[in-house]
Formats: sequence, C-alpha cells, structure tokens
Amino acid sequence: MQQERLLKVLVIGDLGVGKTSIIKRYVHQVFSQHYRATIGVDFALKLLTWDQRTVLRLQLWDIAGQERYGNMTRVYYREAVGALVVFDMTRLSTFQAVLKWKGDLDSKVALNNGTPVPVVLLANKSDQRSQGLCPKLPKLEKFSREYGFVGWYETSAKDNTNIDAAITCLVKSIMSAEEEKASAGKTEPEGNVLVLPRFDYNTKEKPLSKCSGCSSIKTRDNDSRRDD
Repeated sequence: MQQERLLKVLVIGDLGVGKTSIIKRYVHQVFSQHYRATIGVDFALKLLTWDQRTVLRLQLWDIAGQERYGNMTRVYYREAVGALVVFDMTRLSTFQAVLKWKGDLDSKVALNNGTPVPVVLLANKSDQRSQGLCPKLPKLEKFSREYGFVGWYETSAKDNTNIDAAITCLVKSIMSAEEEKASAGKTEPEGNVLVLPRFDYNTKEKPLSKCSGCSSIKTRDNDSRRDD
C-alpha cells in the first residue's frame, strides 16, 4: 500500500538572494528576473515519488528576507523537517548573514530527538561569477561541515544549475533520519512527517538529477503558489 507524507521545507536567507527564483525553477522549471520581494511567507508544492511505497508532498516555504529581524519566524518554522539557507555569491553581506539565519532556525525548531533539522547551504547566482564573485568566501566544504550543514551547492536558478541536486540531497537527509528512527524500533511515523491518504496522480513523471550518495527519485508538479 502506498502512503503519502508531507514534508515542510523552509527556504531562508537575506533579501534578494534568489529564494523565490530557486523555488519557481524547481517547481515550474521557469525563471524570471522580475519577481517582487516576498512579503511574509509564500508556498509551493512539489510531489515526489520516493519509492514504490511512498509519495512525498514537498511543501516549500518561501520566507521573506526581512523576517529574521521579526518575531514571526517561530510560527513559520513550526513543524519544518529541513531547510535550504541561501546566499548570493556576489554579495558578502548575504553570506555573513548565513549563520544568523541558521542560528535562528536551530533555536526555534528541532527534530524529536532534539537534533537540528537537516540544512543544505546554497551559494546562489553562480552564473554571475564575472560580475563580482566575492573573493572573501571561505572554503564552503569546510565551512558547511563546521557549522552543521548536511551539504552545500553552488546554484543558479537562471541556468538551472544544481537546484534539483541540492533539494534531492536535502530530502534524502530528511528521509534518512526517518529511516533511522524506524530501524530503532519506531514503526509509526512521528514528529513533523505526516502520513496522508493515498492520492492517484496522472501527470507525467520525470527523473530528478542525481547527487553523490543521493537516491534517484521522480517528480510530479502540483503547485499552490501564486505567481508573485
């Protein structure tokens, strides 16, 4: 019997780093340079066939860049099981804000065992290297390990570089945590992963690109975002 799970994933980072563009590229396979700044929070939905028994409803929460300075992030973060932290490779200030965003996230949401939710770091706008790639960035491999990210990727929503790979890797980390709980004797899904009734979907399936160590999964689009 196939089951369906809802995974709430946050997309956070400073204003103008490309969070909305990343989500639009992933969900709709489109790109625009004229998105309006997100106010508060917005949503998108992606359906993923994880395996023969599991369909994932990946709910992407697009959190406005200004929200780190407010009190609403605790509400927005509630029940999240993973996150993407995004910065603009050409603006040092957005990288300097990365640990503030992750610190805010870690202080407000955690898995049932108290550990932080999995987070992938995205160095976005890699297509703009020639326009001033920040030379002061540390080696991101070491940085991501030191500060508890499960991985990092250079991405470009414009060129569709590593968007699928980064999100696939995050989803794999989320599901691995669930599998570890199950192998420890917990047979019922717990915490922030919700089991929903089975749906029948008739849309065409297409494979996601693979990342090192990540499972190959299939995607099907279904969206609840407005075109802001």
